[in-house]
This record gives sequence, structure tokens and C-alpha cells, in this order.
Amino acid sequence: MCGIVAYVGEKEAYPIIIEGLKRLEYRGYDSAGISVINGDLATFKCKGKVSDLEAVILDGPLHGNVGIGHTRWATHGVPNDVNAHPHLSGDGNLSIIHNGIIENYAPLKQALENLGHVFKSDTDTEVLIHLIEEVKKEDNLSLEEATRRALQKVVGAYAIVILDKENPHKIVGAKKSSPLVFGIGDGEYFLASDASPMVKYTDKVIYLKDEEIITIDLNEGYEIRTIENEIKKPKVLQIDLKIEELEKGGYEHFMLKEIYQQPITIAESMRGRINAAEGWGKLGGMELHMNRFLNAKRIVLTACGTSWHAAMIAEYLFEDLARIPTEVEYASEFRYRNPIISPDDVIIALSQSGETADTLAAVKLAKSKGAFIYGIVNNVGSTIARTTDSGSYIHAGPEIGVASTKAFTSQLTVLTLMAIILGYQKGKISEDYYRQLLAEMESVPTLVSKILAKADQIKYIAGEVRNASNALYLGRGYNFPIALEGALKLKEISYIHAEGYPAAEMKHGPIALIDMYMPVVIIATNKSAHEKIISNIQEVKARKGIVIAVITEGDQTIKEMADFSIEIPNIAEPLSPLLAVIPLQILSYHIAVMRGCHVDQPRNLAKSVTVE
Repeated sequence: MCGIVAYVGEKEAYPIIIEGLKRLEYRGYDSAGISVINGDLATFKCKGKVSDLEAVILDGPLHGNVGIGHTRWATHGVPNDVNAHPHLSGDGNLSIIHNGIIENYAPLKQALENLGHVFKSDTDTEVLIHLIEEVKKEDNLSLEEATRRALQKVVGAYAIVILDKENPHKIVGAKKSSPLVFGIGDGEYFLASDASPMVKYTDKVIYLKDEEIITIDLNEGYEIRTIENEIKKPKVLQIDLKIEELEKGGYEHFMLKEIYQQPITIAESMRGRINAAEGWGKLGGMELHMNRFLNAKRIVLTACGTSWHAAMIAEYLFEDLARIPTEVEYASEFRYRNPIISPDDVIIALSQSGETADTLAAVKLAKSKGAFIYGIVNNVGSTIARTTDSGSYIHAGPEIGVASTKAFTSQLTVLTLMAIILGYQKGKISEDYYRQLLAEMESVPTLVSKILAKADQIKYIAGEVRNASNALYLGRGYNFPIALEGALKLKEISYIHAEGYPAAEMKHGPIALIDMYMPVVIIATNKSAHEKIISNIQEVKARKGIVIAVITEGDQTIKEMADFSIEIPNIAEPLSPLLAVIPLQILSYHIAVMRGCHVDQPRNLAKSVTVE
């Protein structure tokens, strides 16, 4: 979840690393630090953001051509100057940055203390660099060999980069269960948590695999070995990422930009996959393995956070349209409850980053049981994309805002298309309904644009409820998971306590909370349960709750009952979540801005959760 940047080349390392850290700040922003070899090993670090780090370096940019930088999301040790990365070895010659958790750090630390090592921080990372120092000195080893042998003693997850001031042209990196990307430029090299810090300088990358160690030498090039000392010759890939995709583009926040990108990103997730006029929908990764889907006894979707909400909607879609028994699992619980998995199961793993530690662990468990694994991810070349048997990219482009918006709707678009295709292939929906759904899917980007045009109305509603301490979100059927997602968005970025519930469950507990100060957001677009939703609204109004209703255009009945209403275009019920979520994203965004919250970097959160 932390951001790693490293540079070896002819240019000044400091400005490249600082710029890279700013691009990676969505991965963690409770502290930051940098080490540059400039004859000595100049290291600066502090609690706070990258801008705070820049202020700490009072003498201006550090000079040197080799350096490492880090932006942290705390695991071991509170966010402070001492626990910030980089961490130094006892002799001050080695500097390390680390993303991940060393699970056996306590016994390692005790053993090192017995050998005379003294630790300054509370982190597992400092233990690791002292271990590498000890192994290096004990047998007079090179940095790369000492790193390899030390990592054989380590249990846990890591992406690390190490500097050695005695070898000023060299850096060593390694990874296991945390992402590390190697970039190859013109006489220069990069290592980073993802490709964003290097896209300005190169489009040639290698995605390191688990238990691979890379040695980069400015004079000798690079070499990749496994932890077992086997030399690897991986393929160099070309990334398709533009620098403007990483900028705000005139918007106040990345989140706002990403909300407004959704007509484009939803269309991109369907491009080449649907043609209503010709009556076909297809997903390449699914077509290659159609028999596995058609003969599946069960589909299990596993995910975390917002992706889990997309998976919940997919459960309704697969069971309603394709009549395939479907379950949704929190990835964080899946591997620990000894799940029953058979070779006849299809496991669908959802992860925006493709690096989510819990989801990756669930994938590996299901794969060991012989199930067919299908990945739905955004990041090309990510670990989950490489680990699954097949899959589909959502093509949402970089999502920088920590609270997911466009990745969610792109995931949902792909899942909806999967369900429509399966329903038709299995003969569970008619050709007429199949063509209707395809046609309405093609209209979604235009309909989303219509909702975005109502942003000022939604902003007004935000102003009326921004001082609430609690909020309740209610939905039925397909839109119950949208209630969960709406509540999560409000919690994530505005810090208002919010809960999502099935609307009928309100009277089984949450109704006790409703009073004149409680906003209740009701997604009321379901044609199949319209009268039931009206009853739920009446129950809220009877207790003086503030009703904000998301309704279908022309629904005058609920509009007259609600305190505030937001109309969305009419669409087939299985597709309604794609529209219903948009006003909830806008509402949360404006409430958070009005409350003075840091929308793109909410407190305590990080974008890519690469530790368990």
C-alpha cells in the first residue's frame, strides 16, 4: 500500500523521485522520505505528505544520480518521522524502502538484538535492513547476494529497494506479494510500485514476479534472479499510459474528474464487446472458456471494498439472467474459513489494482482446489491478471482518487455483459430480451451524461445535509448493493457514519436511529418492488427522517413524498445500478468538499491494499 520510487541514471535523481512520489501518493500519505547517494548517503524523511518532505529538505534539491523514495501507509509503527522510510542499516551504509509486512520480524529482531543490533524505529522494515546488513558482513557478500540470502529467512510480503553507499551506481530490488515494476529508459532505469512515476521517461517495463530479485547497475545494466539464484530473462512489455491521464485536467480533484469520465470509461469497457444492431455481445477471455461457464455448477465472486459491492450486484445478475447459483465472498474471509471449492466452480476475482493481497490469496487458494479462475482487473500486467486462468480488463484507465468511482462502474459493466451473454447462451433469456438489454447497455454512457448534467441539483442537496452525523442508505434487489456502495462512499471521504441496508430490513433495527436529523437515501428505481419502496419511505417520513430519493424519471408519487429527489433515466432493472450509483457518487463528493475533507486522500485509507 506504500509508494516506492527508485532511479539509476545520468539525470539528477531527486526531482524524478519527488515527482514520482507525488504520482504515488494515493498509495499512502502518512509519511514520506528519500535517500540519494551523493558521495555519502543523504536521507531525509518526515511525517506527512510529499510536500512536507520537500519543506524538510531546506538546502534545496539533493544532488546525485542514484536514489530511492517512499510514501507510506503505516502498518508497523505509528506515522512519525522515525518510522518513516527509508530505514538505514546499523552502520549507515544501506538504505531500504519497503511495501508489505514481514510477519516474522519479532524473532528476527530478537536474534539481531542478541548480536548487538540497535533499532531506532518500531517498523518491521528496519529489522529487514539490519538482517541484510548482518548477512552481508558475516560472509562478506555483495548486496544482491546478501539480499537473496536474507529474504530466504523472511516470512511475509515485500517489495523492497536497497541502496549501498559503497556501491554508488547500483540498486537492488525484490518482490513477493507486493507489486514492483522495472522501467527501462535510455541509459536510465526505474523501479516503482506501478508505472505512473516512469511513464514520462519510458514505456518499456518488466513486471517482476514473486521471489524475483533485480540488480540494476548503471555501468553493467540489469540482471534478474530468483530467490533460488536462477537467472531469469523476462519479456519487456510496452505500456499504453499517457502522462495526461495522470493529471487532474482542470478538475479540482481526481475524484471529480473520474466521476465525470464515466461516460467515456463505461463506453471503453464495452468497446469491441457489444453490438446491439447485429445482436451480439462477447468477451474474449470468456469466449475461450465458454464451456466452463455454461457447465459451472456455481459461480463464486471474491473481492474487497467497492469491488465486493460490484460482485454483489453480479450475484443478482448471474442468478436472475443466467440462472447459475452464485455466491459472493469477502476475499479477506474466503481463505480462512476452509471454503468448499470444486473443479466445477468458476471463481471470479475482482480487483481494480489487480494487486489486492486478500483477493490474490483467495485466487491462489481456489486455484489449488482446481477451480477455474477468471479475473476482472484494471491494471494490465498486474499479479491477479497473471495468476488467473483467464479474464477481462475493464479499461477504466488510471484511477487516482482513493474512493473508487469509474473503476466500479467499469467492473459492473463487464459483469453485466457477462451475465447477459451467459443468460442468452444458456437459453434463459429470449432473443428479444437479449437484444433489448444489449441496446440499453449501449445507451448507458449517454444516460450517465444526462445524470451528470444534474450535478448542481445534487450539490444543493449535499448542502442541505452536510452537517449530518449519520446517514442511512436503503435499496432493494439490484439496488441494495448500491445502497452499500453509496454509504461506503460517504464514509470514505466525508467521515460521516453511514450504513447501507436492504430497505425491508430497516424495521428490524435501523429504524430506531431515524429522527429529524437523519438523512435517509433511498434508491427507489425498482419497478418490481415500487409499492414496497413507497411503504419504506412512509415509514421513514412517519419518524421525521429526511428522505433523499433516487427515482426513475416521471415518478411523481415518490417525488411528492420525498424531501429531495434525484431523477435518473428509465432503464431495464438489471442495468439500473449503473445509473443509480452516479448521483450517490456526486452527493458524497460535494458533502466531503463542503466539510473540508481531503477528497482524493481520505485519512487512514490507501488506494491499493497490498497487505493483509
